[in-house]
Amino acid sequence: MAMTLDWDPTQPPETEEELAWRASKIAGWRLRELAAAKGVRVPRDFRRAKGWVGQLIERVLVTQTTGPAPDFEDLGIELKTLPIGDNGRPRETTYVCMVTLDERCMDETWETSRLFAKLRKVLWVPIQASPSIPIPDRMIGRAVLWSPDAEQEATLRRDWEQHMETIREGFVEELDATMGEVLQIRPKAQNAKHKVMARGEDGDPMLTMPRGFYLRTLFTEMVLRM
Repeated sequence: MAMTLDWDPTQPPETEEELAWRASKIAGWRLRELAAAKGVRVPRDFRRAKGWVGQLIERVLVTQTTGPAPDFEDLGIELKTLPIGDNGRPRETTYVCMVTLDERCMDETWETSRLFAKLRKVLWVPIQASPSIPIPDRMIGRAVLWSPDAEQEATLRRDWEQHMETIREGFVEELDATMGEVLQIRPKAQNAKHKVMARGEDGDPMLTMPRGFYLRTLFTEMVLRM
């Protein structure tokens, strides 16, 4: 028997409570069931369908926006899917947003940053991702609506400020994934030829690969256990 969604598939949730209710209703569904409810086909693999699971959940819960603003812009809530392994832990780091590398970084503060806007409140949706489970049979877990507590925000802010200090001083090329306690910066581009403008060591513009902010698995695992 085909499963159906209990809300208007064209309308975003109007309240935080409605969003949490929608997320609770799809917990326990298989990806094939969710895809059938939206009339889409499950890919055989993710080599040419990277991000498919997140896009499916966005369509099901009916997000409002893409880009710098949170996915549910009117509610100020970002949506993040978490691939979970057999051990119940996140299998990979979580991309949050792009890093400001050009002259705008000089005026950006923690409170005005895209990262802060994305992480003020997040709906985390865990998804089974063990390679031993066929993609259509992977199950959606219990969603967690989360905001960072004072200690978590302080840690995120400290990492962000250290990363941005390096960028402002013109040493973006020296950033690597080992830096940051819970927040790391990594290249984020379709290919190595993709370049953007960044602040150079002498203050002049330079070309470099775009970078993204990623949350380490130790942080997202902690969030799921709260």
